Amino acid sequence: MENLVWIILGVLLVGGIIAVVVVGIRYAGGGEGQLDEADLVMSRLAEATQRGENVSLEDIELQQPFLQRVVIPFIARIGEISTRFTPQKLLQETTLKLELAGNPGRIDAATFLATRFVGAAVFGGLLLVIALASRTWPVGRIILVVSIFTLLGFFFPQLWLQGRINSRQAEVRKALPDALDLLTICVEAGLGFDAAMSKVAEKWENELSLMFSRCIREVQLGKPQREALRDMSDRLGLPELTSFIAAVIQSQILGVSLAKVLRIQSDQMRVKRRQFAEELAHKAPVKMIIPMALLTFPSIMIILMAPAGFQIMGAFGPLMGP
Repeated sequence: MENLVWIILGVLLVGGIIAVVVVGIRYAGGGEGQLDEADLVMSRLAEATQRGENVSLEDIELQQPFLQRVVIPFIARIGEISTRFTPQKLLQETTLKLELAGNPGRIDAATFLATRFVGAAVFGGLLLVIALASRTWPVGRIILVVSIFTLLGFFFPQLWLQGRINSRQAEVRKALPDALDLLTICVEAGLGFDAAMSKVAEKWENELSLMFSRCIREVQLGKPQREALRDMSDRLGLPELTSFIAAVIQSQILGVSLAKVLRIQSDQMRVKRRQFAEELAHKAPVKMIIPMALLTFPSIMIILMAPAGFQIMGAFGPLMGP
């Protein structure tokens, strides 16, 4: 009966870990077009009112998933409390990283930092329950394992954020040459740079097209084009895009043909993309050494040396005696 209680507690903690991961996935799936929670509630209330249903705002809120009603507000509350003790520099660095990652879920830096403490508590608590339920682990092993998994849970959101930044930059780096080709064709056909960016945004659905759409909206709202382009470059932090934006702004200042600049930039981006692919290809053999040393070589040694070992044991076994 007591073991059943520990198993139930373990299942609850596993559910907590799954909830944290699901929250991260929901944040990862959130983009610039995602509605805020209050906007979503009001939109549902408006739909119900149009259908003639007599519902209240509380009923609409209760129809939301458990994560949005309980988990996310709980993490946000922890973030508000931790902001009082968090250095301002750390908040600024986290805000910059969230911006580089595409601002997933429109979360702020305090909420993201709070997920690190929640992850540490969940991972460490799960291992603590498992260790106490086993009743065979010594105290030193319990402290070591719980400490390792607590640190793992603490750094897991940071690793996830860095992975999202890398994947976002890789996606933009891959799409940039083709986007520049389309920009060149549109500019040579007589379109302005803003109209050409609109064509690129309509053609594809990726991170680069989303950034182009955001830049166009900022220009339409009154921001100067050069400032909007620089902000787009800062939001991605990609050297290739930074050099492209600098070349476009310089061509506009000096009066150089924009189509010629775009064609040169497109050729350079293709060369850089090929060089980046070659760099990854050269890194692959080095990365393969670890799995080969741990998995492939021991298996080969067992296959090659086992028959010889059996023959040696058969030949020298009787001489060794019982």
